[in-house]
Amino acid sequence: MTTTQLPIYVVEAFSSGSFGGNPAAVVPLERWLSDALMQSIAAQNNLSETAFFVATDAGFHIRWFTPTREVSLCGHATLASAYVLFEHLGFEGERISFESLSGELSVTRLLTLGAEQAGTDLPLLALNFPAQMPASCAAPVGLAQALGLVSESSVLECFKGEDLVVVFESAADLAALSPNFAELKALDVRAVIVTAAGSPETYDFVARVFAPSVGIDEDPVTGSAYTKLAPIWAAKLGKTKLSARQLSARGGDVFCELIGDRVQIAGSCMSYLKGEIEVSEP
Repeated sequence: MTTTQLPIYVVEAFSSGSFGGNPAAVVPLERWLSDALMQSIAAQNNLSETAFFVATDAGFHIRWFTPTREVSLCGHATLASAYVLFEHLGFEGERISFESLSGELSVTRLLTLGAEQAGTDLPLLALNFPAQMPASCAAPVGLAQALGLVSESSVLECFKGEDLVVVFESAADLAALSPNFAELKALDVRAVIVTAAGSPETYDFVARVFAPSVGIDEDPVTGSAYTKLAPIWAAKLGKTKLSARQLSARGGDVFCELIGDRVQIAGSCMSYLKGEIEVSEP
């Protein structure tokens, strides 16, 4: 057995204050660990995502693990990884490029998108992800019961891709949901994203995200969800710059801009923990 010490950071992504947004663990690596070991570290961390990255000639290669499996795209842990590179590891450029299972991703710092709405002096970091417009679909059988709906009429539309996006009549409908996570897991999608229009004086839209199939009953803030939500709400509202609030218990603010077939997803980050873990490999 070889014992290895690894740095670890916990960053609150999409948050301008402590104990908000979505906490992600970030483990910078000099070389890849085995998949089994990275999965064990993620399970031990027991956060919605643990990100690992390794330097490459073009930038960095990033991978993401929930407590139960590797996923192909994660926004908040990518934002957190860029924050660690910028704030803790001395990265001096303004743009970081990540190779991933979803292709090339980038994060830019000091972006002004949404700054006038953010209410914080913290710099924003902006993800640049591929936009993913899901196809319109009928509500799946069992959806109403799985979400704990009092009235099925509050569902206006459904869209399906890797995730199911459900559009509701009001933000109050989202706040009132009481899902049955075992039944949601049976819907055979990665996540169920519920969303509704916001109010003109606050946010363009609001959302919640349930992902029990990957070990996350409700995700506090979900960057990848906005690759679907931004094009949906851009079409509905006739605007490409959008502000959003994820209505989880921790909550988080997200600022989006749809640019062709890409979407910029911006937010602030806060450091919570910096330390070292000790793991053993065969």
